[in-house]
Amino acid sequence: MRAALIQMTSSDLPEENIGQVRELVREAAAGGAGMVLTPEVTNCLSTSRDWQRNVLTEEAGDPTLAALRQEAAALGIWLLIGSLGLKTTDPDGRFANRSILIEPGGGIVARYDKIHMFDVEISATETFRESDGYRPGARAVLAPTPFGAVGMAICYDLRFAHLFRALAKAGAEILTVPAAFSPVTGAAHWEPLLRARAIETGCYVLAPAQCGLHPVSQGQSRRTHGHSLAVSPWGEVLADGGEAPGISYVELDREEVARARARVPSITHDRGFEGP
Repeated sequence: MRAALIQMTSSDLPEENIGQVRELVREAAAGGAGMVLTPEVTNCLSTSRDWQRNVLTEEAGDPTLAALRQEAAALGIWLLIGSLGLKTTDPDGRFANRSILIEPGGGIVARYDKIHMFDVEISATETFRESDGYRPGARAVLAPTPFGAVGMAICYDLRFAHLFRALAKAGAEILTVPAAFSPVTGAAHWEPLLRARAIETGCYVLAPAQCGLHPVSQGQSRRTHGHSLAVSPWGEVLADGGEAPGISYVELDREEVARARARVPSITHDRGFEGP
């Protein structure tokens, strides 16, 4: 299976982003990809909760989802929408940060709501409180496909190794980590963490990313790290998307998962312990 990781610079205008992502998905399919992955918050990257309330919809009415389901069916590809910001029926009005896997007929195979919220103070000028606007998910998701079982995660989930180990022990061969990573933490931690998750689990790790300076109609603009990465089950970086929008291709071979796990079968060596 040839996979394509789309790297893009989403704005806070969903209709504008639809055109950008459709063009990239079609280009990826023309490049031979049977699986295409988009980044976190493909439909709208915004720091303004008021703006999000105006432009986001519930899943059933989301135009990005509808457009990409049409593309998957027309192109005959598997398509992972890294995530969409979606309205929910939660009483507190918070959104869902939801990753959606679409099969070649356009049907939805799996949904995953981001579990871990990015509530951090990186510096005096860069603070994030994702949980103010998004409610966390509570369920890990493993999706079967003809080219391997896919364990789904999103961005900040990357720092919680137990989630990825649980997915691998449940049968995951491919782990997806779409992201909109901060440039500061991205430069320090993005590649080491992705490689570690691959090494620990013997899985492919596919991480399509947002990049660059994101234009906004309301609220504060922000930058993201880029460098979409594909990592082998042995921990080798197979593709790096750099810092500009574009597409990175990688060949997936399930036998590589089996070979990595046979060489170092640590995924079968868990032992209980007491303390500390």
